[in-house]
Amino acid sequence: MTNTATPAIAFIGVGLMGHGIVGNLLKKGFAVTALDHPGNRPIDDLMALGLKTVPTIASLVANADMVFVCVSGSPEVEDVMLSPGGVLGGIKAGTIIVDCSTAEPQRTIALAKKVAAAGGTMVDAPMTRTAKEAEEGRLNVMVGGDDASIDAVMPMIEAYAENIYRCGEVGTGHKLKLIHNFLSLGNAALIAEAVTCAEIGGVDRETFNEVMVTGGGDSVVFRRLLPYINDGDDGNFQFALANGEKDLRYYVDYASGLNAPHQSGSAVHGVYKDAVDAGLGDESVPHLIDRMKATSGK
Repeated sequence: MTNTATPAIAFIGVGLMGHGIVGNLLKKGFAVTALDHPGNRPIDDLMALGLKTVPTIASLVANADMVFVCVSGSPEVEDVMLSPGGVLGGIKAGTIIVDCSTAEPQRTIALAKKVAAAGGTMVDAPMTRTAKEAEEGRLNVMVGGDDASIDAVMPMIEAYAENIYRCGEVGTGHKLKLIHNFLSLGNAALIAEAVTCAEIGGVDRETFNEVMVTGGGDSVVFRRLLPYINDGDDGNFQFALANGEKDLRYYVDYASGLNAPHQSGSAVHGVYKDAVDAGLGDESVPHLIDRMKATSGK
């Protein structure tokens, strides 16, 4: 690797979360080159900060010291990594791959072995919080990998994270991300059901809110949902229901493979799958409330 103070960073996936990550890397003085892709969010602001783009993965990774991948899940990660003209066909020896996606741990572990065979190392670094915190450089990041690789990428992760957790060997970051999202998305499903039940039962909304926030019903997720409950504003929880369904499916598969309890996970996954099957996949999580009201006839 070149001087670790100024590594050459390649970035794949300048989407909802990737946009904020890249912006903060650039603001902290890191040199970033991104893959020009129609799935990217508008990047004029990033270009003004010094972002460069290239049209192919091969040209992107040829001289990169680190390759950040920020796409939806394991199939998308494997596609950019393993397809002809993909990342593993073009990296140089010593390149570190940083997988920021929410992925299936066993597939991450298997992919890390292929990265090693190609001369690189892999770190899984999924994040929690929302696009708002990504733009603010306040993400929570769970990191799995060998100590040397984590040490090398830590200054970059610190550029966009408020809290960073060293979780263990490669794959452990993705394990914790799935468990976290089960709790978070499960909480949202419970709240959506409670809100719907309260409305059907004629409970005063203001009183409902006060009881929840002053008692055991309070949570970070509840407070993120409050603007939608009160005013239809989903800006505090910009996470697509389709991504929620995917993450919960990954969680159930992971827990099932461990022979760990997953009855609640299966039930919550069913709630999200119902919403996606009803055509709400592109809507944000707060729209679970709409789906529950629709199925109740409200």
